Amino acid sequence: MKMHKEMNKFCPRCNAYTIHTVSLYKKGKDNPMRQGARRYTRKKKGYGSQPKPIQKKFSKNTKKIVPRIKCKQCSYMRHMPSKRLKKIEII
Repeated sequence: MKMHKEMNKFCPRCNAYTIHTVSLYKKGKDNPMRQGARRYTRKKKGYGSQPKPIQKKFSKNTKKIVPRIKCKQCSYMRHMPSKRLKKIEII
């Protein structure tokens, strides 16, 4: 799917239609010091090791790609409704 770099969208903060820049949302780097990660490493330690099954079979071959739009006037950022796509191209 091809998507424009800039598009005219409604900004809830400006309360008007303004030009928005489009980029793709990407997951940030995992922090090993978060509570869940600390708990998981403690659970994996010692005899018995892996507490949860590791997924090997995947039923879906696409991911939901989330476009992130940013208002050029007030720089308010939000996510657009996403679809299942194999590839997205920002032109």
